[in-house]
Amino acid sequence: MSKKLIQALDTLEEEKGVSKEIVITALEAALISAYKRHYGQAQNVEVSFDEKKGNVHVYAVKEVVDTVLDDTQEVSLEDALKINRAYEVGDKIKFEVTPSDFGRIAAQTAKQVIMQRIREAERDMIYKEYIGYEDEVLTAVVERNDFRYVIVNLGKIQAAIPKHDQIPNETYNVGDRLKVYVTKVDNTTKGPQIFVSRTHPNLLKRLFEQEVPEIYDGIVEIVSIAREAGDRSKVAVRSRDEKVDPVGTCVGPRGQRVQVIVDELNGENMDVVKWDQSPEIYIKNALNPAKVSDVFFKDDDRSCTVIVPDTQLSLAIGKRGQNARLAAKLTGFRIDIKSETEYNESIEESAESLEESVDTATGELIEKETEEVVQDDAFNTAEIEGSDSDISETEKGEGILEPDDVESQIAEIEPEDD
Repeated sequence: MSKKLIQALDTLEEEKGVSKEIVITALEAALISAYKRHYGQAQNVEVSFDEKKGNVHVYAVKEVVDTVLDDTQEVSLEDALKINRAYEVGDKIKFEVTPSDFGRIAAQTAKQVIMQRIREAERDMIYKEYIGYEDEVLTAVVERNDFRYVIVNLGKIQAAIPKHDQIPNETYNVGDRLKVYVTKVDNTTKGPQIFVSRTHPNLLKRLFEQEVPEIYDGIVEIVSIAREAGDRSKVAVRSRDEKVDPVGTCVGPRGQRVQVIVDELNGENMDVVKWDQSPEIYIKNALNPAKVSDVFFKDDDRSCTVIVPDTQLSLAIGKRGQNARLAAKLTGFRIDIKSETEYNESIEESAESLEESVDTATGELIEKETEEVVQDDAFNTAEIEGSDSDISETEKGEGILEPDDVESQIAEIEPEDD
């Protein structure tokens, strides 16, 4: 047993990368538990493993005391001095208590420990390997399918595609090979658990990096991706080199490059548009293939109204609003699409509404001023009438010339005859 055990430890260290010292430490701890379990011993014991010969020795550890209260844990000073006159109270003494049949128990325990360490080492190696593949694309083979997950094989380990990460209407048959995006790698007590996706936007990004060397080299950059998996996607790209056309580079000669990606995603439609620093031009590009007449931005700077020719309205909106929805997601703007006729009618309605408002406001102003004038006249009339009523009859007579008085006064001022 001893030679085989040493060979097993050497093989474990060479092939699995598990340190021999770590396995021996775990083995000694397991042998202590096995000794106590099989021999009903509650005393302090230690197990020593000889790395060269492979022999196992069990020792009971006792403390030197003046008066022994528990002989399984303590030894008297008198007995200790018989062993070695240098012992003092408080010292620890090891007594070998290796049973004659302990070799069989040790072999079984060693086997269990080594197998456990092998499993742990394999899990750790797989975790360390696949944690580096997180956010990357791998090729997987479908193994089975149930109502919650599609289980795929990545080579050394299985991975799961959750329901929300499966492309709608995509069929997964056993043996199918497909590209998957690694979303998460967990290290659990049962081993590494890997989750992958077929709907993640970054799957599209990684596929473009694989098919377009200019993207992988950084000459062309993917700025934004808007995706409705299984149906349609929009990809905004820009070039760091003025001589390189980003859209043509991604599409490839006769559409060969983008066609590979479309085929991998089972016919998902792909729109590659050019990113532009001007939001107006960027929005126009994002609504491709529809032609845009004009773009008007609102006060909040993240909303806009897009004007398109009447014949382009349905194309700009897309089936079930898909084109407009993807363009909004791609650019980050809220987009309101109107036809030229609809926009002109809204302008006319706004102008008429404004004119009516002005007329109404003017009429109200005139009416208010008229009321104020009438009120002022009435007030002045009341003042005059009030003043006349206050004049006494006597005062009324004074200063008023009757006809006779007028004649007499005229006679007075007429010159006398010579």
